[in-house]
Amino acid sequence: MRIERLENSKRKQERVLVHLEDGNILRITGAELLQFGLYQGLDLTPETLAALEAAARRSDTKRRGANMAAGRMLSKKELTSRLTKKGAAPEDAADTADWLEELGAVDDAAYAGVIARHYGGMGYGAARVRQELHRRGIPSAGAPASMADIDHGTFVPLHFLEEAIDLDSVTVVRMGLSGLSEADHRFLGRAIAEAARSLNRRCVLVASGDMSHKLKEDGPYGFAPEGPEFDRIVTELFAHGNLEGLFSPDAALCDGAAECGLRSFQIMAGALEATGEPFASELLSYEGPFGVGYAVAAFEIEDAPESTEEEEAAEIVREEDREIGGARGGSPAWPPHPGDDPIVALARASVESIVAQGTVLPLPTDAPEELTGRRAGAFVSLHKHGQLRGCIGTIAPVRKSLAEEVIRNGVAAATEDPRFAPVRPEELPFLEYSVDVLGESEPVDNLEELDPARYGVIVTRGHRRGLLLPDLEGVDTVFDQIAIAKQKAGIRPDEQVHLERFEVVRHTAGGKPRRS
Repeated sequence: MRIERLENSKRKQERVLVHLEDGNILRITGAELLQFGLYQGLDLTPETLAALEAAARRSDTKRRGANMAAGRMLSKKELTSRLTKKGAAPEDAADTADWLEELGAVDDAAYAGVIARHYGGMGYGAARVRQELHRRGIPSAGAPASMADIDHGTFVPLHFLEEAIDLDSVTVVRMGLSGLSEADHRFLGRAIAEAARSLNRRCVLVASGDMSHKLKEDGPYGFAPEGPEFDRIVTELFAHGNLEGLFSPDAALCDGAAECGLRSFQIMAGALEATGEPFASELLSYEGPFGVGYAVAAFEIEDAPESTEEEEAAEIVREEDREIGGARGGSPAWPPHPGDDPIVALARASVESIVAQGTVLPLPTDAPEELTGRRAGAFVSLHKHGQLRGCIGTIAPVRKSLAEEVIRNGVAAATEDPRFAPVRPEELPFLEYSVDVLGESEPVDNLEELDPARYGVIVTRGHRRGLLLPDLEGVDTVFDQIAIAKQKAGIRPDEQVHLERFEVVRHTAGGKPRRS
Protein backbone atom coordinates (compact mmCIF):
# COMPACT_ATOMS: atom_id res chain seq x y z
CA MET A 1 0.00 0.00 0.00
CA ARG A 2 1.49 3.35 -1.13
CA ILE A 3 1.15 6.72 0.59
CA GLU A 4 -0.15 9.13 -2.06
CA ARG A 5 0.30 12.28 0.01
CA LEU A 6 0.53 13.74 3.52
CA GLU A 7 -1.15 16.91 4.71
CA ASN A 8 -1.79 18.73 7.96
CA SER A 9 -5.38 18.65 9.13
CA LYS A 10 -7.18 21.96 8.71
CA ARG A 11 -9.62 21.13 11.53
CA LYS A 12 -7.36 19.65 14.20
CA GLN A 13 -3.99 21.04 15.13
CA GLU A 14 -1.24 18.43 15.39
CA ARG A 15 -3.23 16.02 13.18
CA VAL A 16 -1.72 14.61 9.99
CA LEU A 17 -3.85 13.11 7.23
CA VAL A 18 -2.28 10.13 5.48
CA HIS A 19 -3.88 9.60 2.04
CA LEU A 20 -3.49 6.01 0.83
CA GLU A 21 -3.67 4.82 -2.76
CA ASP A 22 -6.92 2.96 -2.12
CA GLY A 23 -8.63 6.22 -1.18
CA ASN A 24 -8.61 5.67 2.58
CA ILE A 25 -7.41 8.45 4.89
CA LEU A 26 -5.69 7.74 8.21
CA ARG A 27 -5.58 10.44 10.87
CA ILE A 28 -2.50 10.29 13.07
CA THR A 29 -0.45 12.63 15.27
CA GLY A 30 2.77 14.36 14.30
CA ALA A 31 4.61 12.17 16.80
CA GLU A 32 3.29 9.03 15.09
CA LEU A 33 4.34 10.42 11.71
CA LEU A 34 7.92 10.58 12.98
CA GLN A 35 7.64 7.25 14.80
CA PHE A 36 6.68 5.40 11.60
CA GLY A 37 9.03 7.43 9.40
CA LEU A 38 6.29 8.22 6.87
CA TYR A 39 6.75 10.20 3.68
CA GLN A 40 4.92 10.66 0.39
CA GLY A 41 5.45 7.73 -1.97
CA LEU A 42 6.38 5.26 0.78
CA ASP A 43 5.26 1.68 0.14
CA LEU A 44 3.84 0.31 3.37
CA THR A 45 4.31 -3.35 4.23
CA PRO A 46 1.17 -5.14 5.45
CA GLU A 47 2.61 -5.20 8.96
CA THR A 48 3.37 -1.46 8.97
CA LEU A 49 -0.05 -0.66 7.50
CA ALA A 50 -1.77 -2.71 10.21
CA ALA A 51 0.26 -0.98 12.93
CA LEU A 52 -0.47 2.43 11.40
CA GLU A 53 -4.20 1.71 11.23
CA ALA A 54 -4.18 0.59 14.87
CA ALA A 55 -2.34 3.77 15.87
CA ALA A 56 -4.89 5.88 14.00
CA ARG A 57 -7.74 4.11 15.79
CA ARG A 58 -6.10 4.61 19.19
CA SER A 59 -5.44 8.26 18.45
CA ASP A 60 -9.04 8.84 17.40
CA THR A 61 -10.33 7.03 20.50
CA LYS A 62 -8.16 9.19 22.75
CA ARG A 63 -9.45 12.33 21.06
CA ARG A 64 -13.06 11.22 21.52
CA GLY A 65 -12.44 10.17 25.13
CA ALA A 66 -10.78 13.45 26.10
CA ASN A 67 -13.68 15.33 24.53
CA MET A 68 -16.25 13.26 26.43
CA ALA A 69 -14.44 13.61 29.77
CA ALA A 70 -14.09 17.36 29.28
CA GLY A 71 -17.84 17.73 28.77
CA ARG A 72 -19.04 16.22 32.08
CA MET A 73 -18.02 13.86 34.86
CA LEU A 74 -18.02 10.24 33.72
CA SER A 75 -17.05 7.00 35.40
CA LYS A 76 -14.50 4.77 33.72
CA LYS A 77 -17.21 2.30 32.77
CA GLU A 78 -19.48 5.04 31.41
CA LEU A 79 -16.63 6.43 29.31
CA THR A 80 -15.61 2.97 28.08
CA SER A 81 -19.22 2.14 27.15
CA ARG A 82 -19.72 5.42 25.28
CA LEU A 83 -16.50 4.98 23.31
CA THR A 84 -17.44 1.42 22.41
CA LYS A 85 -20.87 2.56 21.22
CA LYS A 86 -19.10 5.12 19.01
CA GLY A 87 -17.25 2.27 17.32
CA ALA A 88 -14.03 2.11 19.33
CA ALA A 89 -12.44 -1.29 19.87
CA PRO A 90 -13.04 -2.45 23.48
CA GLU A 91 -9.30 -2.61 24.21
CA ASP A 92 -8.74 0.92 22.83
CA ALA A 93 -11.69 2.23 24.87
CA ALA A 94 -10.33 0.61 28.04
CA ASP A 95 -6.81 1.94 27.39
CA THR A 96 -8.19 5.46 26.84
CA ALA A 97 -10.15 5.30 30.10
CA ASP A 98 -6.99 4.19 31.94
CA TRP A 99 -4.99 7.01 30.29
CA LEU A 100 -7.52 9.67 31.28
CA GLU A 101 -7.65 8.25 34.81
CA GLU A 102 -3.85 8.60 35.11
CA LEU A 103 -4.16 12.23 33.99
CA GLY A 104 -6.88 12.89 36.56
CA ALA A 105 -9.54 13.60 33.93
CA VAL A 106 -11.52 10.53 35.05
CA ASP A 107 -11.76 9.83 38.78
CA ASP A 108 -14.30 7.26 40.00
CA ALA A 109 -13.60 7.98 43.67
CA ALA A 110 -14.21 11.72 43.23
CA TYR A 111 -17.30 11.03 41.12
CA ALA A 112 -18.66 8.68 43.81
CA GLY A 113 -18.15 11.42 46.40
CA VAL A 114 -20.09 13.92 44.29
CA ILE A 115 -22.95 11.45 43.88
CA ALA A 116 -23.04 10.60 47.59
CA ARG A 117 -23.05 14.28 48.62
CA HIS A 118 -25.71 15.16 46.04
CA TYR A 119 -28.21 12.46 46.94
CA GLY A 120 -27.37 12.60 50.64
CA GLY A 121 -28.06 16.34 50.60
CA MET A 122 -31.45 15.64 49.04
CA GLY A 123 -32.33 13.36 51.94
CA TYR A 124 -31.81 10.00 50.22
CA GLY A 125 -30.22 7.11 52.10
CA ALA A 126 -27.43 4.67 51.32
CA ALA A 127 -29.64 2.43 49.17
CA ARG A 128 -30.33 5.24 46.66
CA VAL A 129 -26.66 6.20 46.60
CA ARG A 130 -25.67 2.58 45.86
CA GLN A 131 -28.31 2.46 43.13
CA GLU A 132 -26.91 5.58 41.47
CA LEU A 133 -23.33 4.31 41.74
CA HIS A 134 -24.35 0.98 40.23
CA ARG A 135 -26.11 2.76 37.36
CA ARG A 136 -22.84 4.50 36.52
CA GLY A 137 -20.75 1.35 36.86
CA ILE A 138 -19.00 2.42 40.09
CA PRO A 139 -18.69 -0.52 42.53
CA SER A 140 -19.90 -0.03 46.09
CA ALA A 141 -20.13 -2.09 49.24
CA GLY A 142 -23.36 -2.70 51.11
CA ALA A 143 -25.19 -5.43 49.22
CA PRO A 144 -28.23 -6.99 50.94
CA ALA A 145 -26.08 -9.98 51.92
CA SER A 146 -24.16 -7.67 54.25
CA MET A 147 -27.19 -7.59 56.53
CA ALA A 148 -27.39 -11.37 56.86
CA ASP A 149 -26.04 -13.44 59.75
CA ILE A 150 -22.27 -13.44 59.84
CA ASP A 151 -20.51 -16.30 58.07
CA HIS A 152 -17.34 -18.19 58.94
CA GLY A 153 -15.23 -15.68 57.04
CA THR A 154 -16.30 -13.07 59.59
CA PHE A 155 -16.86 -15.21 62.67
CA VAL A 156 -13.43 -16.90 62.73
CA PRO A 157 -11.28 -13.71 62.77
CA LEU A 158 -13.68 -12.08 65.25
CA HIS A 159 -13.24 -15.08 67.57
CA PHE A 160 -9.47 -14.64 67.69
CA LEU A 161 -9.65 -10.85 67.82
CA GLU A 162 -11.92 -11.07 70.85
CA GLU A 163 -9.29 -13.13 72.63
CA ALA A 164 -6.65 -10.43 71.99
CA ILE A 165 -8.50 -7.12 72.33
CA ASP A 166 -11.67 -5.60 73.72
CA LEU A 167 -13.90 -5.39 70.64
CA ASP A 168 -16.03 -2.74 72.36
CA SER A 169 -13.02 -0.42 72.35
CA VAL A 170 -12.57 -0.42 68.56
CA THR A 171 -14.76 0.06 65.51
CA VAL A 172 -15.20 -3.11 63.47
CA VAL A 173 -16.57 -2.79 59.93
CA ARG A 174 -17.58 -5.92 58.06
CA MET A 175 -17.34 -5.76 54.26
CA GLY A 176 -18.53 -8.48 51.90
CA LEU A 177 -17.17 -9.74 48.61
CA SER A 178 -18.86 -9.70 45.21
CA GLY A 179 -18.82 -11.25 41.79
CA LEU A 180 -17.24 -8.11 40.33
CA SER A 181 -13.84 -7.97 38.66
CA GLU A 182 -10.36 -8.01 40.17
CA ALA A 183 -10.10 -4.28 39.36
CA ASP A 184 -13.30 -3.56 41.33
CA HIS A 185 -12.01 -5.33 44.43
CA ARG A 186 -8.71 -3.48 44.11
CA PHE A 187 -10.69 -0.23 43.88
CA LEU A 188 -12.60 -1.14 47.08
CA GLY A 189 -9.32 -1.73 48.88
CA ARG A 190 -7.98 1.63 47.72
CA ALA A 191 -11.20 3.28 48.90
CA ILE A 192 -10.75 1.75 52.36
CA ALA A 193 -7.23 3.14 52.59
CA GLU A 194 -8.38 6.57 51.39
CA ALA A 195 -11.19 6.59 53.99
CA ALA A 196 -8.73 5.78 56.78
CA ARG A 197 -6.41 8.53 55.56
CA SER A 198 -9.22 11.09 55.32
CA LEU A 199 -10.40 10.24 58.84
CA ASN A 200 -6.80 10.23 60.11
CA ARG A 201 -7.32 6.82 61.70
CA ARG A 202 -5.06 3.84 62.01
CA CYS A 203 -6.61 0.78 60.41
CA VAL A 204 -6.01 -2.97 60.44
CA LEU A 205 -7.53 -4.87 57.53
CA VAL A 206 -8.22 -8.58 58.01
CA ALA A 207 -8.52 -10.33 54.64
CA SER A 208 -10.39 -13.49 55.58
CA GLY A 209 -11.04 -16.43 53.28
CA ASP A 210 -10.05 -20.02 52.56
CA MET A 211 -7.56 -21.16 49.98
CA SER A 212 -8.38 -24.22 47.83
CA HIS A 213 -11.14 -26.67 48.82
CA LYS A 214 -9.73 -29.45 46.62
CA LEU A 215 -6.70 -30.80 48.45
CA LYS A 216 -7.70 -34.36 49.45
CA GLU A 217 -9.68 -37.20 47.96
CA ASP A 218 -11.27 -37.86 51.36
CA GLY A 219 -11.90 -34.18 52.00
CA PRO A 220 -15.37 -32.66 51.91
CA TYR A 221 -14.90 -31.41 48.31
CA GLY A 222 -12.59 -34.08 46.89
CA PHE A 223 -9.28 -33.57 45.10
CA ALA A 224 -8.24 -31.69 41.98
CA PRO A 225 -4.64 -31.05 40.85
CA GLU A 226 -5.46 -27.33 40.61
CA GLY A 227 -5.98 -27.24 44.39
CA PRO A 228 -2.38 -27.72 45.60
CA GLU A 229 -1.09 -25.65 42.66
CA PHE A 230 -3.31 -22.67 43.50
CA ASP A 231 -2.27 -22.77 47.15
CA ARG A 232 1.41 -23.01 46.20
CA ILE A 233 1.20 -19.95 43.95
CA VAL A 234 -0.70 -17.79 46.44
CA THR A 235 1.46 -18.70 49.45
CA GLU A 236 4.58 -17.82 47.42
CA LEU A 237 3.03 -14.46 46.57
CA PHE A 238 2.33 -13.90 50.27
CA ALA A 239 5.83 -14.94 51.32
CA HIS A 240 7.54 -12.60 48.86
CA GLY A 241 5.04 -9.73 49.14
CA ASN A 242 4.35 -9.88 45.39
CA LEU A 243 0.67 -9.00 45.74
CA GLU A 244 0.38 -7.74 42.16
CA GLY A 245 0.29 -11.41 41.20
CA LEU A 246 -3.11 -11.70 42.88
CA PHE A 247 -4.62 -9.69 40.02
CA SER A 248 -3.59 -11.98 37.17
CA PRO A 249 -4.91 -15.39 38.21
CA ASP A 250 -5.60 -18.18 35.75
CA ALA A 251 -9.41 -18.45 35.71
CA ALA A 252 -9.36 -22.20 35.04
CA LEU A 253 -6.92 -22.75 37.89
CA CYS A 254 -9.09 -20.77 40.32
CA ASP A 255 -12.24 -22.59 39.29
CA GLY A 256 -10.59 -25.98 39.51
CA ALA A 257 -9.15 -25.19 42.93
CA ALA A 258 -12.57 -24.06 44.26
CA GLU A 259 -10.98 -21.17 46.15
CA CYS A 260 -13.03 -18.60 48.06
CA GLY A 261 -10.53 -16.09 49.46
CA LEU A 262 -8.89 -14.53 46.42
CA ARG A 263 -11.21 -11.50 46.20
CA SER A 264 -10.66 -10.78 49.87
CA PHE A 265 -6.89 -10.86 49.29
CA GLN A 266 -7.31 -8.51 46.31
CA ILE A 267 -9.10 -5.96 48.50
CA MET A 268 -6.21 -6.10 50.96
CA ALA A 269 -3.67 -5.69 48.16
CA GLY A 270 -5.54 -2.63 46.86
CA ALA A 271 -5.49 -1.06 50.32
CA LEU A 272 -1.76 -1.65 50.73
CA GLU A 273 -1.12 -0.24 47.26
CA ALA A 274 -3.10 2.93 48.01
CA THR A 275 -0.90 3.81 50.98
CA GLY A 276 2.06 4.28 48.64
CA GLU A 277 4.26 2.85 51.38
CA PRO A 278 6.60 -0.17 51.30
CA PHE A 279 5.48 -3.07 53.43
CA ALA A 280 7.03 -6.13 55.01
CA SER A 281 5.43 -9.49 54.29
CA GLU A 282 5.64 -12.75 56.21
CA LEU A 283 3.94 -16.10 55.58
CA LEU A 284 3.33 -17.33 59.12
CA SER A 285 1.80 -20.73 58.39
CA TYR A 286 0.05 -22.94 55.86
CA GLU A 287 -1.84 -26.20 56.32
CA GLY A 288 -4.58 -28.24 54.70
CA PRO A 289 -5.45 -31.04 57.16
CA PHE A 290 -9.09 -31.44 56.12
CA GLY A 291 -8.74 -30.95 52.40
CA VAL A 292 -9.14 -27.15 52.62
CA GLY A 293 -6.14 -24.83 52.55
CA TYR A 294 -5.56 -22.39 55.39
CA ALA A 295 -2.80 -19.77 55.20
CA VAL A 296 -1.88 -17.08 57.70
CA ALA A 297 0.22 -14.13 56.52
CA ALA A 298 1.01 -10.66 57.83
CA PHE A 299 1.68 -7.47 55.88
CA GLU A 300 2.92 -4.48 57.85
CA ILE A 301 3.43 -0.97 56.54
CA GLU A 302 7.08 -0.21 57.11
CA ASP A 303 6.38 3.49 57.62
CA ALA A 304 4.04 2.85 60.54
CA PRO A 305 5.22 4.00 63.99
CA GLU A 306 6.40 0.45 64.68
CA SER A 307 8.94 0.64 61.84
CA THR A 308 12.23 0.54 63.70
CA GLU A 309 14.31 1.10 60.57
CA GLU A 310 12.59 4.34 59.62
CA GLU A 311 12.48 5.57 63.22
CA GLU A 312 16.25 5.12 63.28
CA ALA A 313 16.56 6.96 59.98
CA ALA A 314 14.46 9.81 61.30
CA GLU A 315 16.66 9.96 64.38
CA ILE A 316 19.70 10.28 62.11
CA VAL A 317 18.13 13.35 60.52
CA ARG A 318 17.27 14.79 63.94
CA GLU A 319 20.88 14.17 65.02
CA GLU A 320 22.09 16.02 61.93
CA ASP A 321 19.82 18.89 62.88
CA ARG A 322 21.29 19.00 66.38
CA GLU A 323 24.90 18.76 65.23
CA ILE A 324 24.93 21.16 62.29
CA GLY A 325 21.58 22.91 62.42
CA GLY A 326 22.93 25.99 64.13
CA ALA A 327 25.83 26.41 61.75
CA ARG A 328 23.71 25.68 58.67
CA GLY A 329 20.69 27.87 59.40
CA GLY A 330 18.48 25.39 61.25
CA SER A 331 18.27 22.64 58.61
CA PRO A 332 20.88 20.29 57.11
CA ALA A 333 19.47 21.26 53.70
CA TRP A 334 20.42 24.95 54.01
CA PRO A 335 22.85 26.39 53.01
CA PRO A 336 22.96 23.98 50.06
CA HIS A 337 25.82 21.54 49.75
CA PRO A 338 28.18 21.92 46.77
CA GLY A 339 26.42 20.70 43.64
CA ASP A 340 22.93 21.08 45.12
CA ASP A 341 20.47 23.38 43.38
CA PRO A 342 19.60 26.21 45.82
CA ILE A 343 15.93 26.09 44.80
CA VAL A 344 15.71 22.37 45.62
CA ALA A 345 17.66 22.86 48.85
CA LEU A 346 15.25 25.59 49.92
CA ALA A 347 12.25 23.34 49.22
CA ARG A 348 13.79 20.55 51.30
CA ALA A 349 14.60 22.94 54.14
CA SER A 350 11.03 24.29 54.08
CA VAL A 351 9.51 20.80 54.30
CA GLU A 352 11.88 19.67 57.05
CA SER A 353 11.21 22.79 59.09
CA ILE A 354 7.41 22.49 59.00
CA VAL A 355 7.35 18.71 59.49
CA ALA A 356 10.12 18.24 62.07
CA GLN A 357 9.76 21.51 64.01
CA GLY A 358 6.24 22.71 63.20
CA THR A 359 7.49 26.12 62.06
CA VAL A 360 7.61 27.86 58.68
CA LEU A 361 11.19 28.32 57.54
CA PRO A 362 12.27 31.99 57.70
CA LEU A 363 13.66 33.41 54.49
CA PRO A 364 17.42 32.69 54.66
CA THR A 365 19.47 35.86 54.75
CA ASP A 366 22.09 34.26 52.48
CA ALA A 367 19.64 33.13 49.78
CA PRO A 368 21.11 33.88 46.33
CA GLU A 369 19.85 36.62 44.04
CA GLU A 370 18.27 34.08 41.68
CA LEU A 371 15.82 33.26 44.49
CA THR A 372 15.27 36.66 46.08
CA GLY A 373 15.60 38.95 43.07
CA ARG A 374 12.74 37.67 40.95
CA ARG A 375 9.16 36.46 41.17
CA ALA A 376 7.72 33.36 39.51
CA GLY A 377 5.10 30.69 40.00
CA ALA A 378 6.49 27.37 41.21
CA PHE A 379 5.38 23.81 41.94
CA VAL A 380 7.07 21.78 44.70
CA SER A 381 6.80 18.02 44.20
CA LEU A 382 7.56 15.33 46.76
CA HIS A 383 8.06 11.67 45.86
CA LYS A 384 8.62 8.70 48.14
CA HIS A 385 9.83 5.34 46.87
CA GLY A 386 8.95 6.48 43.36
CA GLN A 387 5.36 7.44 44.25
CA LEU A 388 3.96 10.98 44.43
CA ARG A 389 3.69 12.13 48.06
CA GLY A 390 2.58 15.71 47.53
CA CYS A 391 2.55 18.45 44.90
CA ILE A 392 1.33 22.03 45.34
CA GLY A 393 2.16 25.10 43.29
CA THR A 394 1.11 28.47 41.98
CA ILE A 395 0.43 29.36 38.35
CA ALA A 396 1.60 32.95 38.83
CA PRO A 397 3.67 34.50 41.63
CA VAL A 398 1.70 35.55 44.69
CA ARG A 399 4.61 36.41 46.99
CA LYS A 400 7.44 38.91 46.98
CA SER A 401 10.10 36.54 45.64
CA LEU A 402 10.65 33.09 44.20
CA ALA A 403 12.29 32.11 47.47
CA GLU A 404 9.12 32.86 49.45
CA GLU A 405 7.06 31.08 46.77
CA VAL A 406 9.15 27.91 47.17
CA ILE A 407 9.04 28.04 50.97
CA ARG A 408 5.27 28.40 51.09
CA ASN A 409 4.60 25.79 48.43
CA GLY A 410 6.95 23.39 50.20
CA VAL A 411 4.83 23.77 53.34
CA ALA A 412 1.67 23.20 51.32
CA ALA A 413 3.03 20.14 49.47
CA ALA A 414 3.96 18.51 52.78
CA THR A 415 0.86 19.38 54.81
CA GLU A 416 -2.01 20.62 52.62
CA ASP A 417 -2.24 18.39 49.53
CA PRO A 418 -5.82 17.04 49.84
CA ARG A 419 -4.83 13.76 48.19
CA PHE A 420 -2.46 12.73 50.98
CA ALA A 421 -2.09 12.74 54.74
CA PRO A 422 0.49 15.27 56.04
CA VAL A 423 4.11 14.12 55.82
CA ARG A 424 5.37 12.60 59.08
CA PRO A 425 8.86 13.26 60.55
CA GLU A 426 9.92 9.65 60.07
CA GLU A 427 9.28 9.98 56.32
CA LEU A 428 11.73 12.86 55.77
CA PRO A 429 14.83 10.76 54.98
CA PHE A 430 12.94 8.98 52.18
CA LEU A 431 11.56 12.03 50.33
CA GLU A 432 12.75 13.08 46.88
CA TYR A 433 12.32 16.73 45.87
CA SER A 434 11.87 18.60 42.62
CA VAL A 435 10.78 22.18 41.88
CA ASP A 436 9.18 23.35 38.63
CA VAL A 437 9.59 27.09 38.05
CA LEU A 438 7.07 28.51 35.61
CA GLY A 439 8.08 31.13 33.11
CA GLU A 440 5.82 34.09 32.49
CA SER A 441 2.71 33.15 30.58
CA GLU A 442 2.01 34.76 27.24
CA PRO A 443 -1.21 34.91 25.22
CA VAL A 444 -1.67 32.54 22.29
CA ASP A 445 -3.34 33.79 19.13
CA ASN A 446 -2.88 30.67 17.02
CA LEU A 447 -2.83 26.98 17.95
CA GLU A 448 0.37 26.64 15.93
CA GLU A 449 2.09 28.52 18.76
CA LEU A 450 1.40 25.63 21.15
CA ASP A 451 3.55 22.53 21.59
CA PRO A 452 2.54 20.07 24.36
CA ALA A 453 6.11 18.81 24.66
CA ARG A 454 7.58 22.27 25.23
CA TYR A 455 4.83 24.54 26.55
CA GLY A 456 2.29 24.19 29.30
CA VAL A 457 -1.13 25.67 28.62
CA ILE A 458 -3.54 27.82 30.63
CA VAL A 459 -7.20 28.04 29.61
CA THR A 460 -9.43 30.79 31.02
CA ARG A 461 -13.13 31.53 30.73
CA GLY A 462 -14.44 34.08 33.18
CA HIS A 463 -13.36 33.09 36.68
CA ARG A 464 -12.63 29.48 35.64
CA ARG A 465 -9.00 28.70 34.94
CA GLY A 466 -7.19 25.43 34.23
CA LEU A 467 -3.53 24.59 33.77
CA LEU A 468 -1.70 21.60 32.32
CA LEU A 469 2.06 21.23 32.56
CA PRO A 470 4.10 20.36 29.46
CA ASP A 471 5.73 17.07 28.50
CA LEU A 472 3.20 14.76 30.15
CA GLU A 473 3.08 11.12 29.14
CA GLY A 474 0.12 10.39 26.89
CA VAL A 475 -0.58 14.04 26.03
CA ASP A 476 0.67 14.07 22.46
CA THR A 477 -1.43 16.74 20.76
CA VAL A 478 -2.50 20.31 21.36
CA PHE A 479 -6.11 19.12 21.24
CA ASP A 480 -5.51 16.65 24.07
CA GLN A 481 -3.73 19.31 26.13
CA ILE A 482 -6.49 21.91 25.78
CA ALA A 483 -9.30 19.38 26.33
CA ILE A 484 -7.79 18.14 29.60
CA ALA A 485 -7.03 21.67 30.83
CA LYS A 486 -10.67 22.61 30.11
CA GLN A 487 -11.90 19.57 32.00
CA LYS A 488 -9.80 20.48 35.05
CA ALA A 489 -11.32 23.98 35.00
CA GLY A 490 -14.90 22.76 34.56
CA ILE A 491 -15.15 24.32 31.09
CA ARG A 492 -17.20 22.55 28.44
CA PRO A 493 -15.28 21.45 25.31
CA ASP A 494 -17.43 23.64 23.05
CA GLU A 495 -16.86 26.82 25.08
CA GLN A 496 -14.40 29.41 23.81
CA VAL A 497 -11.43 30.12 26.06
CA HIS A 498 -8.52 32.52 26.33
CA LEU A 499 -5.29 30.58 25.79
CA GLU A 500 -1.88 31.21 27.32
CA ARG A 501 1.33 29.25 27.14
CA PHE A 502 4.33 29.02 29.45
CA GLU A 503 7.62 27.17 29.74
CA VAL A 504 8.85 25.25 32.76
CA VAL A 505 12.34 24.77 34.18
CA ARG A 506 12.58 21.67 36.37
CA HIS A 507 15.11 21.69 39.21
CA THR A 508 16.20 18.34 40.67
CA ALA A 509 19.91 18.57 41.62
CA GLY A 510 20.32 17.67 45.28
CA GLY A 511 16.77 16.39 45.58
CA LYS A 512 17.53 12.69 46.04
CA PRO A 513 16.36 11.05 49.29
CA ARG A 514 18.91 10.69 52.07
CA ARG A 515 17.90 7.06 52.44
CA SER A 516 16.54 4.73 49.77
